[in-house]
Amino acid sequence: MSQLRQHQVCLVDSDLRLRPMGEQDWDLLLRWNNDPEVLYFVEDDDITSWSLEDMQEMYRGVSQQAYVFVIEVEGRPVGECWLQEMNLQHIAERFAGEDVRRIDLMIGEKEMWGHGYGTRTIGLLVRFAFEQEGADLIYEPGIGGHNPRSRRAFERNGFTLDHARPLPPGAKADQAFELVLTRKACDRLSQGSPACKT
Repeated sequence: MSQLRQHQVCLVDSDLRLRPMGEQDWDLLLRWNNDPEVLYFVEDDDITSWSLEDMQEMYRGVSQQAYVFVIEVEGRPVGECWLQEMNLQHIAERFAGEDVRRIDLMIGEKEMWGHGYGTRTIGLLVRFAFEQEGADLIYEPGIGGHNPRSRRAFERNGFTLDHARPLPPGAKADQAFELVLTRKACDRLSQGSPACKT
């Protein structure tokens, strides 16, 4: 595929804005995707860097079944994210007949870590998934135990543990956590979860 699939969706929460990712963003994405500290938290053990061509193929491929965004704070790009149709067959089969999505995100500017932007980004994507896309549930298929900040960001938005699976010896963590949030659960949590408030 030669280009990112384009969309016109912008999601905004005060100073935080998710705007469509575009072909003009490659330099930014390449820098984030080749920062060893960022990669430690967002990639599997076997990925230590990205070439421009491989990275473009990855994002362009994801974009065919996802809304891909650049995360901006006060107009400054700080990361990327997407809301994707579930691409893992065993999960899609488990929830056959339901609209299952997944969220992936990266805060690429490290000085912005720990300020709640990941949590707020997840909240925007959850609301978009349930309120505008009609998703039935969002499934996070694996947050490594070495990344507790990511797990907390999802849990603050109402996600609960569905399954903990062991990782092979020598991996960054000994297990990965799979989290889930259904539309029904979000409705029940509407007073207690930032993502589910109406």
